[in-house]
Amino acid sequence: MKVEIDKTFPLPGAADVAWEFLQDIEAVAACMPGAKITERRPGGGYKGTVTVRVGPATMSFRGEVDVHDVDSTAHSLRLLGKGTDTTGSSGASMDLAARIEPAGDDASNLVGHSEVSMSGKAAAFGGRMMNSVADQVLKQFAENFAAGVAARSARRAASASTGTPAPGGAVPAPGTEAVDP
Repeated sequence: MKVEIDKTFPLPGAADVAWEFLQDIEAVAACMPGAKITERRPGGGYKGTVTVRVGPATMSFRGEVDVHDVDSTAHSLRLLGKGTDTTGSSGASMDLAARIEPAGDDASNLVGHSEVSMSGKAAAFGGRMMNSVADQVLKQFAENFAAGVAARSARRAASASTGTPAPGGAVPAPGTEAVDP
């Protein structure tokens, strides 16, 4: 089963701040409900897990995500992911093209086009509900992503007003706390 999803989410921050956040794959993964990066692979890829509830069932997938086609000028990148559920009876893959578009001085949009394919039990069981589950998960993701961009914007504004650079420019992902080394 294959589903295409096109979404645009407004963001409370300038395009350059949102682009900076989008490139922080670990922070972006923390925005996705049920997703967790477990390992950074040599060469820029990541291993991780995703747990999603589809109706009465909860499915957990282990897989890999690779970052491709990073274009700083266009503020775009592509993520390719694939994984299998923990029982080995289902598989999933994702091809996501994402970009940040300016929408004013302190606003931007996250624009994404993805193709998600599922096979095995996940496709048979979750196929009927995939669009509604995707909408629910993406709504939470967009809220978390916007909060991350807002926090990064606030950190940048505070640094500019005091004249001191933010430590590494890093802002913790939503639901995490900053830890100074």
